[in-house]
Amino acid sequence: MTEPLAIKLRPKNIDEIIGQTHLVGKDAPIRNFINNKRIFSMILYGNPGIGKTSIATAIAGSTDLKYRMLNATINNKKDIEVVIQEAKMYGGIILIMDEIHRLNKDKQDILLPHLETGLITLIGLTTSNPYHKINPAIRSRCQIFELIPLTLDEVKIGLKRACKSEELKNIKIKNDVLEYIAKLSSGDLRSAYNLLEICYFSTSDKNITMDVVTKINNKPALFADKDETGHYDLLSAFQKSIRGSDVNAALHYLARLLVIEDLDSIYRRMTVIAYEDIGLANPSIGPKVDAAINACERVGLPEARIPLSVVVTEMALSPKSNSAYSALNEAIKDIENGNNYPIPETIRIDSKIYKYPHDYKGSYVKQQYMPDNLINRKYYKAKNTSKYEKFLNEIYEKIEKINKSED
Repeated sequence: MTEPLAIKLRPKNIDEIIGQTHLVGKDAPIRNFINNKRIFSMILYGNPGIGKTSIATAIAGSTDLKYRMLNATINNKKDIEVVIQEAKMYGGIILIMDEIHRLNKDKQDILLPHLETGLITLIGLTTSNPYHKINPAIRSRCQIFELIPLTLDEVKIGLKRACKSEELKNIKIKNDVLEYIAKLSSGDLRSAYNLLEICYFSTSDKNITMDVVTKINNKPALFADKDETGHYDLLSAFQKSIRGSDVNAALHYLARLLVIEDLDSIYRRMTVIAYEDIGLANPSIGPKVDAAINACERVGLPEARIPLSVVVTEMALSPKSNSAYSALNEAIKDIENGNNYPIPETIRIDSKIYKYPHDYKGSYVKQQYMPDNLINRKYYKAKNTSKYEKFLNEIYEKIEKINKSED
C-alpha cells in the first residue's frame, strides 16, 4: 500500500508545522508545554487538513512517552484496553484519538478513570465543535484548542516544500499554477497535497500546467485572494445580503459557498444571522435554521442545497430586528465599565422579602430586580418590526407602567 503524499510529508517535530502560530509559535501554549516537558490532555478542533494530526504527533514525538493513535469510529473497547495495559507497562502513554466526538459511552467509561489519574494523556482530534459534540465528562478533563484555517501563503509554503521532496522528483510547476492549487484547497493543506500528487502522476513528463490541474479539478477557486480576505468577504456578503433583505444576492452568495462545499461556514453564519439580524421580529427562524441544518446533515451534498434554499429565502424576506442583540451589548458594556453592583436583597438566594410572581395576577408583581445604582437603566429598545415584537413591546410597556406607578 502506497501512503499518500500528505502522510509522507507529515511534520516530524513542532518546528515543521505550517501555520497555527497561536498554538505552536514562539512562546505559544503548546510550544511551551513541550519546552517545559509537561503535556496535558487536550482537544484540537478545526477544519480538515489544517494540522490537527500533525500537531498531535509532533507533541507526542517531542516527549519520552510512548504514544498510540486510535479512531473513535473504527477502534473498539478492546483496542482501548490494550492501550491502557501498555500505559501501565510504560508508566504512562499519550493516546491520540481521532474523531473523538464519536467516542461512545462504553469507551468513555473505560478511558475516564485513567485520564483522571494521568496514566493516559489524551489528545483528541475533531472537526466538530467540542462544546456541542463532545461529552462533558471528556471535555472537562481536556484543554480545548481551536485551530484556524491556513492562509493562502501557508498552503503555498507546504506545496513548495512538497515540490522539493523526493516523492515528487523532477516536478515542473510554475508559481501561478501552484497558487491556483493553493486557492482550490480553501485552506486545507491535505487537499492541496492530494491534488498536487494526483496532477504529478497524471502527466508523462511531470510538468504540471494549468490545463493539467483543471482537467483533474475544475471547481472554481472562490475562497482566498491575494489579501487573504476572500473567504471572510464572501461570508460578510452572505450575511449583509440577508440583513438587507436582498433575496437574490443572498442566494447568489449561498451558491458560491455551496460550490466550494463550505457547509460549516454556511451553518455558523445562518445561525448568527437568525439571532443577530432577525431576532424577535421572527423568533421561529432559529428553530427553522436548526431544522434545515439537521436536514442537510442527513442528506449531505448535493441535496443539502434544497433545505438551504428554503431557509435562506425566508431569512432574506423575513422582517428584521436586532433589539435583543443590541440590548445585551449595552448590558455587557455596562459591566465592562465597572457597573457591577451588589444584587438587591429582594432576589438574593436567601431573600426573606422575595415576592413569587406566579402568586400574583398576570404573573407579575412590582419589586426591585436591578442593583440600586442601575434602577433606571434601560437596555432594551423595542422595534415594532413584526406583530410578534409589537406584542412583546406592549407587554414591556405595561410592565414599565406598573413599575412607575405608586405603591
